[in-house]
Amino acid sequence: MCRWLFCEQIVIKACIKFPLFEYNEKKDFGSGEFFLQLNKIKLHSCTTFASAQSQITLDDDYNVPDYRPDIVKVLKEKGELQFDEVKAAAGAAWLKGRLVFKVLYRSDQDNAKISCLKGEIPFQEKLNMDGVQEYDVIQASGEIEDLTIGVIHSRKISVRAVILLKTEEPREKEDELCVGIEADDGCEKRYRNTNILQLLCMKRDQCRQKSEITLPSSKPNVQEILWKSLEIRNLDTKMGQDGVKLSGEVLISVLYQEEEETDRVQWYETVIPLDCGVECDAGTEADIIYKVKARTASMELEVKPDYDGEERVLVLELVMNLDIRVWKEQEISMLEDVYSLKQEIIPVCTGVTLHHISVKNDSQCRLTEQMELAESQEKILQICSCEGTVHLESTELTEQGVRAEGILVTELLYITTDDQMPIGSAREIYPFEQLIEIPQQTARTERNKLEELEALERKNKLQTELDCRISQLSAVMLDQDHVEIKAVIGLDLLAFEQEQIDNITDTREEPLDMEQLQKRPGLVGYIAKDGDSLWSIAKENHTTVEDILRDNHRTDEDLRRGEKILIVKKVELNSYES
Repeated sequence: MCRWLFCEQIVIKACIKFPLFEYNEKKDFGSGEFFLQLNKIKLHSCTTFASAQSQITLDDDYNVPDYRPDIVKVLKEKGELQFDEVKAAAGAAWLKGRLVFKVLYRSDQDNAKISCLKGEIPFQEKLNMDGVQEYDVIQASGEIEDLTIGVIHSRKISVRAVILLKTEEPREKEDELCVGIEADDGCEKRYRNTNILQLLCMKRDQCRQKSEITLPSSKPNVQEILWKSLEIRNLDTKMGQDGVKLSGEVLISVLYQEEEETDRVQWYETVIPLDCGVECDAGTEADIIYKVKARTASMELEVKPDYDGEERVLVLELVMNLDIRVWKEQEISMLEDVYSLKQEIIPVCTGVTLHHISVKNDSQCRLTEQMELAESQEKILQICSCEGTVHLESTELTEQGVRAEGILVTELLYITTDDQMPIGSAREIYPFEQLIEIPQQTARTERNKLEELEALERKNKLQTELDCRISQLSAVMLDQDHVEIKAVIGLDLLAFEQEQIDNITDTREEPLDMEQLQKRPGLVGYIAKDGDSLWSIAKENHTTVEDILRDNHRTDEDLRRGEKILIVKKVELNSYES
């Protein structure tokens, strides 16, 4: 039984770029001779409109091609998902694709002890997605949760895979925030300063790299590639003037049959730099915040002849899917409340959710484990390759931060001490756990009940995105039965804090109730209570904050419980004033 993880995302090249504060919408309101204007800006954000997932099982038998030798024992298997079509329908998404599997096995033929085969199983699945329409753009990905390949007999194998399919429809969301008001006769306004996270760019694209590697003179020519291991390490993404740049390393390991009469198995490994990128015109400000999800769409390695016609050149073609989002956080002043002494102004508010970057943290989890071979396995003479996949099992938001738990699947391919069975493999699963701290989320040793409630409220308002990858993986032979495994797992956390606020979207204007207003006393002595502010007192008593400050010979608006203030009613309506 073998467990693999592979993700592939259907990419449609699309780039949405938004101006930061270039849009200013003004809406007019009229009531008689009284005139109001609301000034607004547009806030762009991205959200997942709909998503779905489904687990399917693929089970099929596969006949060994006639040109391949008989199978004695399966050494290694590998699977990947390829999507041929992703189509939206009314309330659903249709996925059509293939499970491509590869098998390295031992043969009973003396001149071909090691061989390989490749096959595929097609699949088609419907995932229900409420609200999706026919021409919507759907993104699809998949994970091979389990892959088991068994030998039925020497000419037939059984292939069974458990696959988790995921679909989502990301959309750009637009909200209008009220940042000011204009009135022909003036009005009292209260503003609040807040930070908004403005989406500058949302883009999906692909970057490609093609490299050629010539075998060293000490290695014989290639007759056939039996097995290849292609893995990206130390992946780093940077946003610059020219766009998004990817850097890192590509580890290439190849098991092949040499082009000689002996048909011996040879092993070659090398490392080449990863250097590719895409254009992204989202600005180069130092305070921009960006997130780039880079996933391997395909990595192909083929052999071609050199200038002398000998099969000695390895050609690598790499395709990476990129999901790019760029934000800018900036402080603005939003209109929080408004009233007038000449007209009854009633603000109409709707709730809007603002997002703030709480933390952008790239942490690392280091593992050091020891792999021990079973007694039935062949002894190790030399390690050929060490492949790994990392799977994030669960994430939990705690008072200290985000706790991540997952597994690292490590597979070895090695040369054995037995000449009759020259190649062996071993596999082990190692769990890992890492706590990624979030500022202001770290718990204190002792909390009172109020602080505990505030911490719980903050926890519920945090939205996190966590990606994991293998940055480094190595295997060191200790003896013929033991191997030391060292790994560095990269965990990229982006945490958003959500804030729900009331946003003024409209106003209603009504004439003042003069009869009710005249019944109120013209002079009031007031004792401040908890929660009072000069703004709320002035609005309730039909005056202004400036008048209260002047009448009470005050210079600051801070109001403490028990303070006594004098309030003088003020009315301005045509010729009436008191």
